[in-house]
Amino acid sequence: MLDGVNVALGVSGSIAAVKVVELAHELRRQGAAVRGVMTESARGIIHPWAVEFATGTDVVTELTGRVEHVELCGREGWADVLLLAPATANTVGKIASAVDDTPVTTCATTALGADVPVVVAPAMHEPMYDHPGVLDAIERVESWGVDFVDPRIEEGKAKIATEEAIVTAVSRATTEQTLAGRHIVVTAGATAEAIDPVRILTNRASGKTGRAVARACHVRGADVTLVHDGADVHYADTVTVESAAEMRKAVLDAIGTDDSDAESAAADALVSAAAISDYTVSTADEKLRSGEPRTLDLEPTPKLIDDVRDARSTLPIVGFKAETSGDDEKMIEAARGILERSDLAFVVANDASVMGDDETRTLFVDADDVSEFRGTKTALGAEIAARLASRL
Repeated sequence: MLDGVNVALGVSGSIAAVKVVELAHELRRQGAAVRGVMTESARGIIHPWAVEFATGTDVVTELTGRVEHVELCGREGWADVLLLAPATANTVGKIASAVDDTPVTTCATTALGADVPVVVAPAMHEPMYDHPGVLDAIERVESWGVDFVDPRIEEGKAKIATEEAIVTAVSRATTEQTLAGRHIVVTAGATAEAIDPVRILTNRASGKTGRAVARACHVRGADVTLVHDGADVHYADTVTVESAAEMRKAVLDAIGTDDSDAESAAADALVSAAAISDYTVSTADEKLRSGEPRTLDLEPTPKLIDDVRDARSTLPIVGFKAETSGDDEKMIEAARGILERSDLAFVVANDASVMGDDETRTLFVDADDVSEFRGTKTALGAEIAARLASRL
């Protein structure tokens, strides 16, 4: 997500500074180069050598005649983004008032003056986070275009956000906002049809690809609605569903029903990545007895994409097609079938053997071309978002 991005990592004196080593490693795992900057208070919590080990570069602990703040965050500086993680109440208040008495706050003032993107991940005790002055400082700094990664409120503390949330925010701050102002609806995961109160019919879909698409669309600036079988995520508004019928209703509610007026259309595109049940069954009110032969009458479920196309005749839709033949020509033929039937923007076809894996191989199929993709599902999500942005 961060290939080729230079991150200046400002560390201030919260106990959450102990998480900086793993955060720096994760930024680097995502492709970023990282250079650390520390306040004196931060050095009382974590040794600069640990940050040097995590980043692979020397750490700025004081400003010298090299004017390190300009070297890192000036108009011609090294950094593509300044990430303050953790940022204490003290640091946020100083930034809001342009107080430059630590290497971190001086880098922040320099970055803001040089139009270098700034991302802030605050961490402090909850009463400090709720202080009117701190809230005013956050609001003021946000008004300058700084992105705050909301902390997790737990155990009376405003704990630093997860590494995934911070990486996502840094990626969004450094990625061209080609989907800004767009509302993208994404489906992900498996659906399940209840046989009785304890048993279900479902499939092996993990939802990794759909969630990767939703995250990548958010990174490119979109407002994302994720309809899936999982919990809330930080990069999208989520609607949790179980059955095919619930997913159908949630998606139709999210996309809107009017093509004629752009402002009244609730979605600009649908990415239908979920593995929706093809069949449903009548649900028994009580648990069925085990150990007895049983026949289930399966009824076909409506095709979500067809219902969406009926509701929104011109909505761009990205479809998915999973096959088990292992034959590319058969996958392409099946993909072209749904492409033409429902007038899709393009179809992502893959062999079902990749369900649940982190790595994947897919074929992008549109009206004129077929191209192969190999890589992680995170990278696949980014590729789908990029192709969708070009279509829109």
